[in-house]
Amino acid sequence: MRFGMLYELQLPKPWDEGSEQKLVDDAIEQCVLGDKLGIDYAWSVEHHFLEEYSHCSASEVFLSAIAAKTERINIGFGIRQVISNYNHPARTAEAVGMLDLISHGRCQFGIGEGATRLELGGFGIPAKRKRAMSLEAAREIADMMVMEPYPGYSCDDWSLPCRNVLPKPIQKPHPPMWMACTNRDTIKVAAQNGLGVLAFSFLDPEEAKTWSKIYYDIIRSDECVPLGHSVNANIAMVSAFSLHDDHDEAARRGEDGFRFFEYAVGALVTDDVLPGRSELWDKFQARKAARAAGQHVQDTAYGGGDVNPERSMTRSPGIGTPAEFRQHMQGFADSGVDQVIFLQQGGKNKHEHICESLEKFNAEVFDEFAEGREARETRKAEELAPYIEAALARRRTRAPLSDEEIDIVPASRPKTQSAG
Repeated sequence: MRFGMLYELQLPKPWDEGSEQKLVDDAIEQCVLGDKLGIDYAWSVEHHFLEEYSHCSASEVFLSAIAAKTERINIGFGIRQVISNYNHPARTAEAVGMLDLISHGRCQFGIGEGATRLELGGFGIPAKRKRAMSLEAAREIADMMVMEPYPGYSCDDWSLPCRNVLPKPIQKPHPPMWMACTNRDTIKVAAQNGLGVLAFSFLDPEEAKTWSKIYYDIIRSDECVPLGHSVNANIAMVSAFSLHDDHDEAARRGEDGFRFFEYAVGALVTDDVLPGRSELWDKFQARKAARAAGQHVQDTAYGGGDVNPERSMTRSPGIGTPAEFRQHMQGFADSGVDQVIFLQQGGKNKHEHICESLEKFNAEVFDEFAEGREARETRKAEELAPYIEAALARRRTRAPLSDEEIDIVPASRPKTQSAG
């Protein structure tokens, strides 16, 4: 399998003047270390207005800094908000092309739409239309990265006349495209559009196996009609991550951060929010204390219901000893998962503990799953090649414009004054 790291840039309160600076500096340093240790991907989200949960609103800037300081690791939008209210599609095509140049062909392009009222409401995006808006924009972005010139497009949400969108990416036809997925329905949508899966759900190996089967069955079927100019047949799944030789110490270092991530992602959807006055960490701690006291509290992270006070706080898969982590990774490998992405920077997880976990993973786990993966990927590519060729043949690809079909953009000329 391949391995990646995910950055929300979480920053629970209280904050001081240097909190955000340290957060960004530490995250970049972790990615530099990951590059040296052989981690394959560094992924960054794009979120807006989500205090404490994610301070990563300008991911193209953050990823560019990582690209400039690393040599091998893939640099991934995980994801880019592609709806035009967030980012005009031409601006996204330009950002992806530039990041591919800066990274010398290491860019990965994940697409997404947002889910919280803070984001959707802030940018005036109708929740019922966000999926369609996202896929429509992503299709046009793919054309912008390939066509010279892009022939133009107009819809209810945005428009662009014929223009040559620059710069073009190094990777041809364009960087691999992925889609954020949180359930079986979105897994199907990704496969139907020939997109890689960024599965932001925490699954056991059995459910991961089900998702993998659904996905690859569609990739092999007539249902797959690529949104882009290539098919990226890959499944990446997020896992908690904290390693130490002592299981309890690994849990002490990493469990709170992982649980905060689980809590916050639900609370931002279900709970009322007062902008500029977030209390996510304080509320999370209050819930933790109530649970420790044996009380039942509402589980906003999973759509309501009671939290079982008996639920272990020290048994999240991915948090434990290297031996436990190997077993966890083997379950994913046996399920057909292509990449596991570490959720390491959650809550108040400490920078030095994250770095120690990465080094322990490299020393005691990495080789077992890296050995032979190139041969596996070659066999997989050969097996899927005829299906991908057939899928691309089903894609409705616009013909390039001839010179005669390109409209002239007239120069601006000063008006001449009439005589007399």
